[in-house]
Amino acid sequence: MTDTPQARQDPNIRLAFDRSFLNIPLSAIVPLKILPDGVRASRTYTQILSSIKAIGLVEAPVVMAAPQKSGTWFLLDGHLRVEALKELGIVEAECLLATDDDTYTYNKRVNRIPPIQEHRMIARAMERGVSSADIASALNLQVESVLRRFRLLEGISPEAADLLKDTPCSMKVFDILRQMSAVRQIEAADLMIGQNNFTVMFARALRAATSESQLAVTKKGKGGGSPTPSGQQIARMERELAALQTQVESVEDTYGIENLHLTVARGYIAKLLANKRIARWLANHQQDYLIEFQKIAEIDTLGAVTEGPKV
Repeated sequence: MTDTPQARQDPNIRLAFDRSFLNIPLSAIVPLKILPDGVRASRTYTQILSSIKAIGLVEAPVVMAAPQKSGTWFLLDGHLRVEALKELGIVEAECLLATDDDTYTYNKRVNRIPPIQEHRMIARAMERGVSSADIASALNLQVESVLRRFRLLEGISPEAADLLKDTPCSMKVFDILRQMSAVRQIEAADLMIGQNNFTVMFARALRAATSESQLAVTKKGKGGGSPTPSGQQIARMERELAALQTQVESVEDTYGIENLHLTVARGYIAKLLANKRIARWLANHQQDYLIEFQKIAEIDTLGAVTEGPKV
């Protein structure tokens, strides 16, 4: 429950967190899950580390007071952030105090930033005077990568961009769309949304099926556009699409029941792990089982597409 005006006015609505933050020593914060091996080498961790170095902690970790041990706090959300703070030698952090023992909402009910939204955030920052080098340092990216994200919508129809603003289209998909005319871009965006397929392979198939009259006008000679796909390339893409359609049809009959089984099993395991006594016993006696159970509890529903785990 967010701190909305309705929540502040209605005494029957209980907030899930305190309205004020609290500086807590990191040594007093007890993680509720074990981070997998190699997590410090992951891109997500290095980005968090770089961001904290460049601009400080943006999102406060979420903690809950230990009910039977004063001065101790259970970490509900922000395990990688806390690890990064420790690596940087920071001894305390500003934390959000939760009133419910709830880790599911913070880790599951979040919206990942689509590429177009990321582009707009970078563009807005650069318009306000933030250099591309500073942005690259904060995001742990190369300056060229930041500039490419800044130019993401160059040559893209505004209508197509609006259609794809909340989708997980990669930058390579926009490179392919840029080869089409504005009208064809809108048609391709509609097709991708209708099929819920935003892969590079599908975008290439749409590009191959585009007539010459619907391709963008490109400069001749050096630096010109890519040549029109040959008949063999079109036939290969048609075979790949046919094979993909066959795979989709093969799982349609069992998808619903398997998804239900996964959801029930995941919910049961998540409920077990929410019991501190069970989680503590597994951590002390069966760490391997605990790690696997945590992986199962963190599985997104079948068919969901995400950019990475939020921790």
